[in-house]
Amino acid sequence: MSKIMLVTGGGRGIGAAVAKLAARRGYAVGVNYHSNADAARAVVEEIVRGGGRAVALQADVSQEDQVLRMYGELDQQLGRIDALVNNAGILEQQMRVDQMSADRLLRVLSTNVIGAFLCAREAVRRMSTRHGGQGGAIVNVSSAAARLGSPNEYVDYAASKGAMDTMTIGLSKEVAPEGIRVNGVRPGTIYTDMHASGGEPGRVDRLKGVIPLRRGGTVEEVAGAVMWLFSDEAGYTSGSFIEVSGGN
Repeated sequence: MSKIMLVTGGGRGIGAAVAKLAARRGYAVGVNYHSNADAARAVVEEIVRGGGRAVALQADVSQEDQVLRMYGELDQQLGRIDALVNNAGILEQQMRVDQMSADRLLRVLSTNVIGAFLCAREAVRRMSTRHGGQGGAIVNVSSAAARLGSPNEYVDYAASKGAMDTMTIGLSKEVAPEGIRVNGVRPGTIYTDMHASGGEPGRVDRLKGVIPLRRGGTVEEVAGAVMWLFSDEAGYTSGSFIEVSGGN
């Protein structure tokens, strides 16, 4: 019987790479998306063509009712979750803190922090031995920005990832006795579409000269780190972080 994984924000970028790698390693995958149904369906179709099982699940993870609906669909279509990848996240136009509106801050923190909490909550309710589950694992996709702060660009995004890191540490200690491991991965400067959302599609190439490895990272490299944390080799690892940041 396949283990079941939910990847939030799984239609593109890091999330899509994780979903595809997980399927190749035998997981049945729920591919969550917010609005780009075509991208999520393309990921699902690729997995199915390769002999795997996957379903596309629409939900805005910042909205509690939609998270509950998404988990209900996952339960019905694939079964009880074994692995959660909290990957859904947004950033907005590059700007200084003294230019940011409350509406912007609310959007970023609602998706990146509240969304991660809601998805983790529902996973714990299904995985935890306290709730009759069989255990499981959660990986939170954070960012090197949580350590570096992203001055003059996205301090709000960096702060949201710092909150996610604190949640990773606290939740890992809370649910470890109940058979659930919780870890984080901090990608650095990775080639994804997200940089275009911030207004600078070429950001990776601009910054790669100051990265110790002198290049941007790939989504596949991040996916490899995420999947290691679900492996048997990581069975004694919880409350930890893997930096996938080229040495930064």
